[in-house]
Amino acid sequence: MANQVLSRAQVLCFLDALENEVLAYQVPVVDLIAVQTTDPYRVLVATVLSSRTKDEVTAGAATRLFERAPNPEALASLAVHEIAQLIYPVGFYQTKARQLPTLAAILIARYDGAVPDTIEALLELPGVGRKTANLVLSAAFGKPAICVDTHVHRIMNIWGFVATGSPQETEMVLRRRLPKRYWSKVNRFLVAFGQKTCRPIGPQCDICLLATKCPRIGVQPRKTKREPMHAI
Repeated sequence: MANQVLSRAQVLCFLDALENEVLAYQVPVVDLIAVQTTDPYRVLVATVLSSRTKDEVTAGAATRLFERAPNPEALASLAVHEIAQLIYPVGFYQTKARQLPTLAAILIARYDGAVPDTIEALLELPGVGRKTANLVLSAAFGKPAICVDTHVHRIMNIWGFVATGSPQETEMVLRRRLPKRYWSKVNRFLVAFGQKTCRPIGPQCDICLLATKCPRIGVQPRKTKREPMHAI
């Protein structure tokens, strides 16, 4: 199917197929934390740490930080250099070390130490962009929210379901085109799929379960003769 964009029904079929596929994949660290705790503070902080950082690095940094700062009050009391030492080597750790105590102080001053559950309030916190805010709403509060990172943005464009130039544009299109029951699933499915199979460099189209139907818009697949596994 060369460069023929997918219909809404086909995209929903793809997402349903991926739901079973990604069960065997490693769970993203933020989703794992959300399963292990009902504390929105930990989900928020872990999500901030996870930006531009591998999951295993985020997991270690979050564990070290939460041992010293299990709540906003403790985090606000830590010095910036202490936080930097605890979260190193997450991406932009020095910037995040400056942002986190300010974030905690705002939670204490404005929300009595609680994490707000609206995207507008979350976006006012330092270090929180739309991707982080949507992920917190979904993972911590169970609210329908579409978290669009580079994987979601890239794969939706590969499928031709959107033709957008930025993750925020992709989010707005998906809000209009996807049923709400899929909103919280999109990031979890496509991040795992994008890390393991539909990679930005060297995508494994030859073993992809969607290989026979994917438009592959803009994709240069690896040169290999392996057959697709569990194709739909």
